[in-house]
Amino acid sequence: MKLDLALAVRHPDFALELDETLELAGITAVMGASGSGKSTLLRALAGLETPQRARIALDGAVLADSAAGVNLPPYRRGIGYVFQDARLFTHRRVLGNLRFAQQRARPANGAPAPALDEVIAALDLPPLLDRAVTGLSGGERQRVAIARALLANPRLLLLDEPLSALDLKRKAELLPYIRALPARFGIPLIYVSHAVEEVAQLADAVLILTAGRVVARGEVHSVLERPEAEAVSGHFEAGALLDASVRRHVPDYALTELDLAGQRLTLPHIDAAPGTPVRLRVRARDVSIALARVEGVSIRNQLAARVLRIDAEPAGAYAEVLLELPGPPAQHLRARITREAVANLGLAVGAAVWALVKGVSFDRRVLGR
Repeated sequence: MKLDLALAVRHPDFALELDETLELAGITAVMGASGSGKSTLLRALAGLETPQRARIALDGAVLADSAAGVNLPPYRRGIGYVFQDARLFTHRRVLGNLRFAQQRARPANGAPAPALDEVIAALDLPPLLDRAVTGLSGGERQRVAIARALLANPRLLLLDEPLSALDLKRKAELLPYIRALPARFGIPLIYVSHAVEEVAQLADAVLILTAGRVVARGEVHSVLERPEAEAVSGHFEAGALLDASVRRHVPDYALTELDLAGQRLTLPHIDAAPGTPVRLRVRARDVSIALARVEGVSIRNQLAARVLRIDAEPAGAYAEVLLELPGPPAQHLRARITREAVANLGLAVGAAVWALVKGVSFDRRVLGR
């Protein structure tokens, strides 16, 4: 799906200005610090906020064009919206909320709306159907809100920080549901978040906003390695993404072995069958470098790599080393070490090294793909 997007939204203390053409497929994440314009962008897309200047078109269908006097109301845009706080009807039970959306579904380019039973099954809602909305947990409420948005038959689904009010366990429970939506229902998602771990697990592409401007965009692996992403996540959380697959489980030690382009990576047990794709986010602060494989050490993950780049702080203690792992496909790691270590090891671009990664540095609750 092609999204043509030209917006100018101006408030007394903030302005959002962008002119982008996005190819939407799978999940596109919009990242940014608080106040960067993420929610304003979604509200303008959905027709909940009227920009001073706008041209919005989905696959050529114009939703808004201020120059031509076009501004379709939200119910005619074919865009679903899931808010941070779910916004369910408290006077209706769960099934009542779903039927309300189903009854008001509009044709989306002639495509039939998703079947009620299919949506209920996809989000594991049968045990909740007769429940009062007020008795649901935060994660349950968001599953119902997503189902209600799907039943309205949108061409595009917007999710505005839907996990922000949940603890890590509830977030981990919801991530697989969200990740499966585009493939199961054929609907692209735009997912707003400032949490880099969520974006790492969900996104195919990323758009980063700073002070109402797009400062980076592209494929998720490359964008999350850029300084603009670090400005959102914080220097302490800077890292890189790796794609691997489950090789086998080691039940005696509650471990799972992954295959990383022929190299082995071990981490605490994850509930996934052999062959399952897994995406890992490895923080630069969790990676050490050695010139040779190390014996007699507790770090089990030792990956052959090559130095691609060394960025040293001019007057600080640290340096960041970008490493390339052999492929195909070639993948990257980042290591944050001291400048003294760079000098003592004699590190230089092109050098063959070993990247050491502690297995306990991975949070298995948010792994998967």
